[in-house]
Amino acid sequence: MPASAKITTPVMDMADLPPQSALAPASEAEARARYFNSGNAFNIKLPPVPGGVFTEQARQALSADTPTGFIACDQSAAMGCAFPATSPLMLARYAVIGAGEHLVADFEATGSIWYVIEGEGRVVQGGETIAFAKGDVFLLTGAPAALEAATRTVLWVVTNEPQLAFDADRRPSEEARPVDPVHYPAAEIARQIEIIYGAAPNAQTSGMALIFSSDRQQAARNILPTLTLSLNTLPPKTHQKAHRHNSAALTLVLNGDDSYSMVGGVRCDWSPFATLVTPPGAPHSHHNGGDSRALFLIVQDGGLHYHARTRGFEFLE
Repeated sequence: MPASAKITTPVMDMADLPPQSALAPASEAEARARYFNSGNAFNIKLPPVPGGVFTEQARQALSADTPTGFIACDQSAAMGCAFPATSPLMLARYAVIGAGEHLVADFEATGSIWYVIEGEGRVVQGGETIAFAKGDVFLLTGAPAALEAATRTVLWVVTNEPQLAFDADRRPSEEARPVDPVHYPAAEIARQIEIIYGAAPNAQTSGMALIFSSDRQQAARNILPTLTLSLNTLPPKTHQKAHRHNSAALTLVLNGDDSYSMVGGVRCDWSPFATLVTPPGAPHSHHNGGDSRALFLIVQDGGLHYHARTRGFEFLE
């Protein structure tokens, strides 16, 4: 072979390098180290968050034959999560309580957001009692709570359990909790909606919505540090302009004849008290083709994105 000849060795693409370990670790702590590079550290392929509507769970919850208990809207298998989740950071459930029966809510969460679909009763948490009825919203802390039903009761509840589970975190102690129990009665919610309709929105207003907060979360305008809650409305024969945002959204349909949502180009027809999932970043719009005002309750992990300055909201029309 001529002296000037060179032997070239194929160079592996950085993205194809496997995780690297220490050559000669001197301790167990060194042996645990793993090394990636700028080619393969950021190319993880995660399953997308499925959009769509949970209708069977709503039907089951509203069925008179369903016993006391929880019905989860769980998409963990589709998302590759090791814990129950509707979106990566939120979990929605329906709660059913038979007349005269009780149900214990004991979630590993910062707090829980509840809407009363039907029935009435009371919830006891610590030294506080909230008497609830149809159409009420209430917020509980992460501490265990006992719900008692005077009549057959169905509720919708959303927590941030997946958020804490992802970080192997625990719910805050009573001393460190960021919220207290809060009650939003249906009559007061209706009054607040009419106040909004008495004011004029501007061009940048995203619909006609009531935002729920509390004395301790007032500065952030959230209901929990990482979660937001809004009651959105649509007048008859109107639609909310197409838009997107980085937060995922879990929507409970309260009222809407001939109404639907477009999520990522897919039509999602509404049905009573179904749960709609809007994946993060998905273009979406809401449409009311009926003759009455449409109402839909939305929980988002928006507080997390507000704090991280990653809200990413934009109109698309």
